[in-house]
Amino acid sequence: MSPPPLNFWQSCDRNLLSSARETLLEVLERDADRLVNRFYDAFLAHEKALPFLSHSVVHERLSHSLRKWLLTLMEIEPDGDLSDFNDRQRRTGEVHARIRLPMHLVLEGASLIKTDVSKALLAEYGNRQAAIAIVLFNEVMDYAMLQMSEAYVSGAAQRAKVEEAYRLFTLGQDVGVERESQRAALMEWSQSVIFGLFGAAGSKPRIELISSSEFGLWFRHRASIMFQGSLMLRNIEKAMREIDDRLLPKIENRDAADGTEIAAVVARLQSLVEEIKFLLADLFQSLSASAGARDALTNALNRKFLPSILGREVSLCLQHGTPLSVLMIDVDHFKQINDRWGHPAGDQVLRQVAEIIIEHTRAADIVFRYGGEEFLVALVETDHDKAFEVAERVRAGFMNTDLNVADGTSIRGTISIGVATHRGHPDFQHLIDAADKALYLAKNGGRNQVIAA
Repeated sequence: MSPPPLNFWQSCDRNLLSSARETLLEVLERDADRLVNRFYDAFLAHEKALPFLSHSVVHERLSHSLRKWLLTLMEIEPDGDLSDFNDRQRRTGEVHARIRLPMHLVLEGASLIKTDVSKALLAEYGNRQAAIAIVLFNEVMDYAMLQMSEAYVSGAAQRAKVEEAYRLFTLGQDVGVERESQRAALMEWSQSVIFGLFGAAGSKPRIELISSSEFGLWFRHRASIMFQGSLMLRNIEKAMREIDDRLLPKIENRDAADGTEIAAVVARLQSLVEEIKFLLADLFQSLSASAGARDALTNALNRKFLPSILGREVSLCLQHGTPLSVLMIDVDHFKQINDRWGHPAGDQVLRQVAEIIIEHTRAADIVFRYGGEEFLVALVETDHDKAFEVAERVRAGFMNTDLNVADGTSIRGTISIGVATHRGHPDFQHLIDAADKALYLAKNGGRNQVIAA
């Protein structure tokens, strides 16, 4: 259904309209900074808003955007084409949907702005002039919010569909391989803890938290999607918390405890590991294969899942303060490979690129076929320095690999990589754009290199 027209705005006497617009512009330009601060002070007071916005992000980027948005509200023409105005509001709504920003918080902030503008108008102008300006401003604000809300609902619905598609996709993978891989990762971690107990007397064993292990990363970033809502999932999480918070500190400080206490701690640890193994087996047993959508050529994840997955990873960063980095990878001179050896050779090269990327990343990391000869890799809980190291290993690995392009013929190729690390912006697209710009610099700077944003 089309939004209602701006009835009062469009029917208002043109002289009165012109005067009211000038009045509104004067108030908005003068009070813009105060209105923006009022909006975000109220916004950040909400517990639900804190995961989406930090004070630094607000002051550096979003305050400027809101200020600009307020001042452009009066650019709308009563008899003009509303397409550009509508598009701007809808793009904003789409961003809010991408970052999962509750729409009711935006509407509450808009209501605060309308109230403050109305108070300023009533305090400084005659009742008639103020009343006309207030009605016009409220009508335009409500119209803008309507456009935003429609785009938000549409974007949220689309995101929900993609998230469900990704969940079904994960269920359609080789369940046996995934089960054994994670079982092995869990056992490797538990053995490292036991071996740590046999360190030199008086030395404090260096024990990795189960939540920070390869198994822990997989559990947090992949299992939570595959088995979402499962009671067994919550039981595994509870067991992992007991291990990290209660048992491992006692093992690390074993010299302060007697042998009987340590034996009890180790027995409890082994019991919890067995419980996790049992629950994990049940979780995988409950899976049924469903249709998924990997890229048919490279077996990397289809790009359509990118908004859902990166949006979720950015939310985890904001909620838990963990790092997230992205690699944007492009095969150098790929067109020349296709032109000289044919498209089947190019396809083979792309398959090998995907294999090398997967070889140098972890099970919790996520590899996408971004398009053409480009790949995007989400490195979960990975800071800038570590991401750069991973990118360099991928680049060197590809450069030193013989690429099969024809019967008995192999060549060497290179790739360029852009690296970007999450800096607090709630929109995942900002992270992708930063990696893309870094890749552009790498390509223009001579290729076969890694450039960080």
